[in-house]
Amino acid sequence: MNLTDTIKKSLPLVLLAAVAAGAYGAWLWSQDRGPGPGFMQGNGRIEATEIDIATKLPGRVDRILVDEGDFVQAGQTLALMNPDSLQAQFEEAQARQRQAGHAVVAAQAQVALRESDVATAQAVVRQRESDLFAARQRLNRSSSLVKRGAASQQELDDDQARLHSAEAGLAAARAQVVSAQAGVAAARADQVGAESAVAAAAATVARIQADLEDSRLKAPRDGRIQLRVAQPGEVLAAGGRVLNMLDLSDVTMTFFMPEAVAGRMALGSEVRIVLDAAPQYVIPAEVAFVASQAQFTPKTVETASERQKLMFRIKARIPRDLLQKHLEQVKTGLPGVAWVRTDASRPWPDTLTVRLPG
Repeated sequence: MNLTDTIKKSLPLVLLAAVAAGAYGAWLWSQDRGPGPGFMQGNGRIEATEIDIATKLPGRVDRILVDEGDFVQAGQTLALMNPDSLQAQFEEAQARQRQAGHAVVAAQAQVALRESDVATAQAVVRQRESDLFAARQRLNRSSSLVKRGAASQQELDDDQARLHSAEAGLAAARAQVVSAQAGVAAARADQVGAESAVAAAAATVARIQADLEDSRLKAPRDGRIQLRVAQPGEVLAAGGRVLNMLDLSDVTMTFFMPEAVAGRMALGSEVRIVLDAAPQYVIPAEVAFVASQAQFTPKTVETASERQKLMFRIKARIPRDLLQKHLEQVKTGLPGVAWVRTDASRPWPDTLTVRLPG
């Protein structure tokens, strides 16, 4: 076979390859090239704030009142822990509180008794003072009579003895007053201790009551139940997870941008999100976070060419009022694309105009 025949046979194959290449080039040219310069995209997934509904104290799960996928409101009871042990502690604490209250009443009565002892002792002091005054007067008269010879020495000695006895009686009565006052102080200290015991018992009752209230696991905010982690009858340790819920009013997408783009982005910058599962919709969002350090770089580099490889984590948040209108459509974990403007002067193209369900 000569060269001419070879060329003739291979010519159709060459022409077929050229036609195929041209067709592929035309197909590429006809595809959507994106919004053009001034815009950049980053891949990410829809995320929502996750909240674990967990037990405060160890115990047994009694009932779970919601199922996966249920929408719940803040304050709604989601699950119940078995309260029998706490209820017994609560009743015991209430009994101790009543006992402490009775102790206060007894202490108050003891204070009143000791105060009456003080009053009695003070009355005795006044009586002894009167006796002492009378003894002194009698002694003075006896002394005058003895000097005039109108009374015997024996009477004078008896009056002096009565004076000493009255003085001793007054001293004893005054000591009794001091003792009674000390008894009042001790009784008042006991009363303060009893009142403190009442306060401590009340605090214990309040604490156990709070624990009883915490045995009713409630939703801290509006959201949707994502997982039932535990089942009724299971015994959990303190902090054991029972449910996992999503706060659908706080939905974000995390994506990454190079340093040249991330360095010019400000908080509040506009973002457009297009989900793979619903490309016909364009969801508005705002930049809520820009990382201060680069990701995916194993070490710090200083050359300009390497700095271009740095990627920064960016979080875009979807407006809460928009989420409230479309709670039924909010799905977490969906992949998509976040578009940002690298040139703020350029308007959003028609392909990224906000389009929402309904």
